[in-house]
Order: sequence, then structure tokens, then C-alpha cells
Amino acid sequence: MLLGLTIRDVVLIDRLDLAFRAGLCVLTGETGAGKSILLDALGLALGARADSALVRHGAEQAAVAAEFSLARGHAAFALLEEAGFAVEGDRLVLRRVVNADGRSRAFIDDQPASVGLLKQLGELLVEIQGQFEQHGLLDPGTHRQALDAYGGHRRESAALEAAWRGWRALARECGEAAASLAKARADEDYLRHALAELDALEPKAGEEASLAAERALLMNRDKLTEALDTALAELAGERGGEHALAAAERGLARLRDKAAGTLDAALAALERARIETGEAVAQLEAAARGLDRDQTSLDRIEERLFALRALARKHGVAIDALPPLRAELARRIGALDDGGGRLAHLTRQEQEGRQAYLAAAEAVARKRREAAKALDAAVMAELPPLKLEKARFQTVLTPLAEADWGEHGGERVHFEVTTNPGAAPGPLARIASGGELSRFMLALKVVLAKTSPVPTLVFDEVDSGIGGAVAAAVGERLHRLGRELQVLVVTHSPQVAARGAHHWRVEKRLAQAKTVTRVTELAAEERREEIARMLSGSAVTAEARAAAASLIAGAGR
Repeated sequence: MLLGLTIRDVVLIDRLDLAFRAGLCVLTGETGAGKSILLDALGLALGARADSALVRHGAEQAAVAAEFSLARGHAAFALLEEAGFAVEGDRLVLRRVVNADGRSRAFIDDQPASVGLLKQLGELLVEIQGQFEQHGLLDPGTHRQALDAYGGHRRESAALEAAWRGWRALARECGEAAASLAKARADEDYLRHALAELDALEPKAGEEASLAAERALLMNRDKLTEALDTALAELAGERGGEHALAAAERGLARLRDKAAGTLDAALAALERARIETGEAVAQLEAAARGLDRDQTSLDRIEERLFALRALARKHGVAIDALPPLRAELARRIGALDDGGGRLAHLTRQEQEGRQAYLAAAEAVARKRREAAKALDAAVMAELPPLKLEKARFQTVLTPLAEADWGEHGGERVHFEVTTNPGAAPGPLARIASGGELSRFMLALKVVLAKTSPVPTLVFDEVDSGIGGAVAAAVGERLHRLGRELQVLVVTHSPQVAARGAHHWRVEKRLAQAKTVTRVTELAAEERREEIARMLSGSAVTAEARAAAASLIAGAGR
């Protein structure tokens, strides 16, 4: 819910800090006092379009921050995580700054953000009724979700989504298999010829590197042989290093007993050198034997290496990709030889997946029809007390073409209303007038309150053009709605104001020769006086005070 609203330099508001609480919160005041400015400021924090006219005259910029407290499972956190924002705890602050030239910046928990993301979050956090914008329940795109939440058929909806994903995965696999088989049939002669070439050559993974290394070795055989012979001459034989080391070791060993240990380290080093030299000689001799091959070995290696490279160029792949290519060609030919057996198997599976989806979709559709009937009856029961007794509300389920089926089923859900007998039903925002629309939305919200994903509702003058018993009915429904959600209502109706759990008065004052808007939370006595003013006008009478006290007392029952 909305915890607080901080406003700086917005139109007539120079500095304002408001703290809100749960339940029904009412804002009252004279016409033109600035109540609409509060909603404009809140809308700004929720991502509404910025306008330089919102910046207070003489100020460089306007700033608004809205703080919310949310349950950890709220959809706002998933949206922020997807957008790469790290949010700690259950508090969230949306902030907007508008410069005098109309440019604006947005922040989420003091992290720079796009206005688009701010708007997406705002739609999840607050729904403002009475502004004729296509959001919330005025957007037909939300009606299916609202009906499903009201019907409470989560298990069936989850099964439908799973069936849809399973069916579409099988359909994709089946389509890919059919395309592959068709292409294989068109290219059968080429495929068999290409596979025969690969089978004849039998390429192996990593073969190019080993052949290239062996070829390089053989191409430099003469130079390597000469170098090996020279090295062996220096190390082996009677005049070689190995013989010299052995002779030096023997000469010193004869004098070891007389050297009092001074020759031990040298003798140990000589022994290691002799052993390592012997190992080097053995390795050189082995290398020399490895070079002892004729020219045919080089010819054979080059012939295979060049054949592999030519085949790789022909298929447009690296040599190491030839074995996987052979496996793919063999698979495609296998599918041909199989006579389409795999495709037939996949087709059967896809049809089974389709039938499973249809069954799941029908189960959800049946639940929706039941929920629609109950929703229509519940909303219709709310309309007569709101002076909408001639109006009709209906939930329409329209079957979709198969191309439009999806994870949410095979029908479109939308709400329709008619306000006059005999008139054709249509969308809420198009059929209802301003006052009617607000009351329609109030009736809907009362019925859907327990399933609403938005924790805060704002009604802007929902009582416009009504009074007496109808205004009392509006107040009673707002009060009921406040038990489930946080509700903020801007009102001129004393019957509505009397129902509030919390009450703020909006008024203009003169401060330092400038007109500013001030908002004051009212205590019990101040609240009675404000409602008395709403009843009687500028001159508050004793009778008005008594009537105000009666309204407040009646609202508490």
C-alpha cells in the first residue's frame, strides 16, 4: 500500500509530506483547493506524462516521491528483478523529477530508471479511477485475469498453461521433423553421395592437427636428422659428454675419502648430470629412429590431409566438423529409410498434445462460465443502490480462432455494460458517462476486492452528481472496499467523508504573499467540523454540526 507521498514545488504545492495508512482515506476541500494537484503529483510518481506546467512558478524543478509497502510475493518485485534492479526489504520508493523545461528523470529506490518501467510499476501498485485512461479494469486486456482470479481456478489454469507448452513443443518438433524429411527426400541423391564420400574417407576428430604436425616433421627430416646426429656425436661415444662426465665422476670418487666431504656435492651433481645426459641420448636416438621413414610416408600423409581439406571445403565446414556432418547425413538418410516412421510417431504425439490442451482449455472455459455467471450476479446486485438500477453488466466469453489460442485458453474475456434499456452493450469506458463509470468501477472493485492484484485504489470524485441515499451507498461500498484494500477517495460528499477511517482537508492559504496548497490530517473534532462545512457551506451551523455528528456515528455502525 501507499505509505507516503512527498511533493516539492508542484503547481501550488511548495512542500508537502503526507503519510497514509490502510483503510478508507478521504480527502476533502473546497473546489479549486488543489485536490487534483495531489492526484497529478501521485500520477507523476507512477510514470504519468511529465509537463512543465506542473513545476511551481519560480522553481527550477518539481519532485515527487511515493513510498510503498508490499508483500514479498507482489508482482512488482518480479518486474524489478527482470529489469535488473536489486530491491531489499518490503519497501519501494518511486521518485520523479521534472525540470522547468519539461524534461524529467525517474528513480526507483534512488536508482535511475526509465519512465516506462516506472509506469509499469505504477500500474501494479495503484489504480486511479475517474481519469478515463485505458488502464486497470478499463483495459479489456485485464478482464481475463480478473475473471480467473475471481473464479479461483488456479489449478485448472496452471494445467492449461502446462498443456499449451507441451503441445506447442511437440508441434515445433513435429514441424521440424516434417521439414527435415521433406528436404531429405528432395536431396536424397546428394545425401547418399555425400555420405558415401565421407564413409570412404572416414574422418576422425582431431585428425587434421595430428596429420599437419606429422607432415611438418617429415618435411624437415633432413635438417632434423643432421641436428640429431651432431647432438649425439657431442654427447655419446668415447669423446662425448656422457663419457667425460663418467670419467670425471670416477676420478673424484677415488679421492672422496680423503676430501673430508668437500667433494660430496660435486659428485652428486655429476651423477645427476650423467644420468640426465644418458636420458637425453636415449631420447635423441628414439627421435632419430622416428625420422627413419621413406618418402612414401610423407606422400601418404599429404594425400590424406589434402583429401580431408578438399572435402571440408566442399561442405563449407572445418575438418573437425566432418564427423558430426557424417552423423547428421546418416540420420537424415535413416529417416528416409525409416519411411517417415519418426515423423508419424511425432505426429501422433502432437495430436495427443492437442487433445490434452483442448481438454484443459474446456475445463478452464467451464470454470470461467461459472465464474462469469457469479460475477455478473454480484455486480448487478451492487448497481441499484448506486442509482444504476437500469444498467446491465455482463461478462462475455468469445471463442477465438485456433490461430489465436494460447496458454490462457481459447476464448477472449471482456466486460460489457449498458446503461439504458434497449441500448446495445459495449465497453465500460465507451458506454458509461463520467459519474456512471466511477460507480460502475466501484461496484466492480467491491466485488473483486479480495482478488485485486493492485493494493491501492484511488477514486477521484466518485460521488460526482449524486447525493442523499446514493451518496450514502457509495460511501458504504468505499468503506467495504477499504476493509480489503487501501482506498484513497477525493470527495465532496459528506456521506462519503463520514465513512473514512482517515480524513485530510485540502485548502489554499496565503504564505509569504503566495498562494499555496496545504493538506492537514484532521482529528475527530476537526473532522466533524469539516463534514459540517460540507453539509452547510461556508457558514457552519449548529444543525450542520449535529448532522455531521450523526453521519459519523451512523458510519461507525
